[in-house]
This record gives sequence, structure tokens and C-alpha cells, in this order.
Amino acid sequence: MSLFLFKRLITLIATLVGASVVVFLVLEILPGNAAQILMGPDAAPEAVQALAAKLGIDRPPIERYWNWVSGMLVGDLGVSYAYSTPVAELVLERLALTVPLALMAMTITTVLALVAGIYAAARHNKLGDVGVMGLSQIGIAIPNFWFAILLILLFSVHLKWFSAGGFPGWDEGILQGIKALLLPAISLAVVQSAILARITRSAVLEVLREDFVRTARAKGVSRRGTMWGHVLRNAMIPVITVMGLQFAELLAGTIVVENVFYLPGLGRLIFQSISNRDLIVVRNCVMLLATMVVVVNFVVDMLYAVIDPRVKASDI
Repeated sequence: MSLFLFKRLITLIATLVGASVVVFLVLEILPGNAAQILMGPDAAPEAVQALAAKLGIDRPPIERYWNWVSGMLVGDLGVSYAYSTPVAELVLERLALTVPLALMAMTITTVLALVAGIYAAARHNKLGDVGVMGLSQIGIAIPNFWFAILLILLFSVHLKWFSAGGFPGWDEGILQGIKALLLPAISLAVVQSAILARITRSAVLEVLREDFVRTARAKGVSRRGTMWGHVLRNAMIPVITVMGLQFAELLAGTIVVENVFYLPGLGRLIFQSISNRDLIVVRNCVMLLATMVVVVNFVVDMLYAVIDPRVKASDI
């Protein structure tokens, strides 16, 4: 297990280093000057140059990259150009909304997908199976921002059950916060649950054809007992793989939905920072999302070894 874990840690670190280089280089080649944008188009060149020196964006790229990486290692993400606030404070403040939103969306996705996928697999080639697969195909085809607008029209404009946007803050109570995030979470979960339901169905059907399932049934184990006691654990590896990728995608996918619902989360911060040419915020937020993706994949690899020890054995 130690060798398996060591190899995964080395891969994680190498991936993070590569991601940091790519993120830095991509943002470095973007046109425009942050100091010029902050000062305005009519600012004197001397003032723009002085602000660039103050912000440190006139230094060589290698020096700026090293300062950025070394700062991240000690928790110093720098100061926002536009907000004049430490980036770490901005990010932590916005993560207090984005992470619960992603967790809610992932919970809804998991429940809907597993129930629908198992139900469809248990009724293979029957009406229930065809109905679930038809609905999942529609769910895959629906853009989440368009579905979010439909939810606002139905539940906010016509029924007036939910607010059309905004977030009251967790200080107003957990129930109020959850209520404000429910429609955004559902709009994010629709597409992901449709995809995961189809994968769950395929994985369960594949395991149902295995010899050990027929043996369990021949020994008198009920169909329900076979499904929950033997089939699901063996079918979970491809499902968990997709769940890990989907959670990372949900964190990144909040950018559009947060703007539709006017939520002050990490996605909206990235959108506003791009508009303001606040590259230090954009760079750290993108790197944070990349880190989350890599860490989630690392956790999924660890779950592989727990669910199926053969994965660990084959990797050593």
C-alpha cells in the first residue's frame, strides 16, 4: 500500500507543478496591461509604469512565477489589483458559497443517478429502462444555464417559491442558505445525473452477467440481495471514477450558474476578475480549481484500492 500511495503522491505533485506552469504561461500571453486598465485609458505613461512597478508586473516572468509558487506554498496568494484585498481572503469568502453549492449538486446527482441507473438495470429492456434512458438523453442535451433560467421562470417568477437570485448569507440561517442554493444545485445536477445514470446502468448490467452473480442466484440469494450484496460493489469503480470527475467539473461549472443566479461565489469572482484584468486573482482561482481536480482524482485512486484490492496489487 505504501508504494501505491507513494506513486500516486508523486503523480499528484508532478501534475500540480505542470498545471502551475501552464496556468502561468497562458495568463502571461494574454493581451492587455493590468496597470493600464486600472488607471484608465487616459492615464499618463509614468503613472501606469509606477503602478506596474508597485504591483510587481514589470518584473521578469521567471521571478514572478517563483514568487507566485513560493507564496502559494506558505498561503500568501498576493493582493488583488482591483479589490486591494488579499486574494486568500477573497477566495475563502467565495468558497464558503461555491463548495456547499457543489456538494449539494453532487449529492443530488448521486442520489438521482444511482436510483435511476440501478432501476433501469434491474428492468433491462423493459418500459422502465427505456423511460429512464430517454429522460437521461434529454438531460444530457439540456444546457445547465438554460435549465437554470427555466427553473427561475417556474419557481421564482410564476410560483414565487424561491428567490430569483442572490444569497442571504449563512448568518441568516442554514435553511435560508440551502433554500437559496437549491435551484442552482438542481440546474447543475441535471446534466451530471443524466450522464452518471447511464454509466451506472451500464456498469450494473456488465456485472450482472458475471458468473459469480449466477452462482449467488443459484444458491438461493434473492435478486435484491444479489444486487446490493454482490453487484453494486463490483460496479462502483467506473461509477466512482465519473463521480470524481463530475465533482471537479461541478466546482468549475459554477462559473456560469453563479452568474445566472447572481451568486457571490468563486465562479462569479473569476468572471469579475477577468473583466477587471485582475490576473493575480484569476491565476490563483484557476490554480485552485486545478488543484481540486487533481486532489479529487487522487482520492478516487485511493477509493479504488479500498473497493477493489486488485487495483492496488496490479499497480505495484
